[in-house]
Amino acid sequence: MNIGIIGLPNSGKTTVFNALTRGQAPTEAYSSGRMEVHTAVVHVPDARVDRLVEMFHPKKITYATVQYKDIAGLAKGMGDGGLAGALLNEISQNDALLHVVRAFTNADVLHPDGSVDPARDIAAMETELLLNDMTVITNRLERIASRIGKGGDPKERQALAAEKTLLERLLALLEEETPIREVDLTPDEEKFLRGFALLSQKPLLILLNIDDDANESVVEAYQGVVAGEHVSLAALRGKLEAELAQMEPEEAKEFLSEFDIPEPGLSRIIRQSYKLLRVQSFFTVGEDEVRAWTIPVAATAVDAAGTIHTDLARGFIRAEVVAYDDLITLGSMAEARKHGKLRLEGKEYAVQDGDIVHIRFAL
Repeated sequence: MNIGIIGLPNSGKTTVFNALTRGQAPTEAYSSGRMEVHTAVVHVPDARVDRLVEMFHPKKITYATVQYKDIAGLAKGMGDGGLAGALLNEISQNDALLHVVRAFTNADVLHPDGSVDPARDIAAMETELLLNDMTVITNRLERIASRIGKGGDPKERQALAAEKTLLERLLALLEEETPIREVDLTPDEEKFLRGFALLSQKPLLILLNIDDDANESVVEAYQGVVAGEHVSLAALRGKLEAELAQMEPEEAKEFLSEFDIPEPGLSRIIRQSYKLLRVQSFFTVGEDEVRAWTIPVAATAVDAAGTIHTDLARGFIRAEVVAYDDLITLGSMAEARKHGKLRLEGKEYAVQDGDIVHIRFAL
């Protein structure tokens, strides 16, 4: 799972990146205007993995991972005419976008617009994404018109005409300020559009970067600024969480207690990201390894097999499945089998979050 962190200059993007990744990227890195990207892969905290490790004592432990990419700040107006190639490429490679919005006060850190206004900044970033996509589609439509005008193979002309119809529909929606993430697309249309780097198609997590003493319930005031099924809103005390990320575990535990923070922000933001992207975890267990795997919600048993290894999907016979809660309650795989909780499932079984899965296969 790859998440790109975007935001206006001086929104605290890199501070949030450091908070989420335990990183130490310099927060002044983008003041020079250079195209610089920070990338880090972090383990997904999961108490279920820890409990399974206690049960199986494996030689190896593998958590699911999230890659965060801190991308240079987007200034207003950059989307008009389309983002520059390198910047567009960095943003488009991600599964979702995390928009850091400044909601903290600091007289020493100037806001580009001279004042802190989260609603304005949320709307401004949405506009930049829409403008970029309008430019991308308009340019493509111009090329299609040119190719159709030259005649050519009838099948190619038919394919171009179908593409033109789809893109004209999307352009009209963008002009009405409807992001592509909220457009009903067929699976074939979604697959076709992947090569276009349409930024408003990405699920969007809006993260308010708030003061250390602010209440996270502040998000309620901004729920309607950018709404939709594929948009989520959260708040994070970025500066405080960045300090927390650099502490040793015991010191961090005391810090959380002192500030009445139930858990590090990383855990909460990852959970929200999973929900936004409609993904979940299943586990493989044994003496060699306990491992968490990330798959889409409603993925099938054969999809899970392919996630582990393509050979398992090709030679799939059955999946042995037990729910995490059942395994923990009964205490062992043997007891789960004895009580009928370890079951055999076919290719079309919809894997559930927390399932422990073993694939039977033959090649």
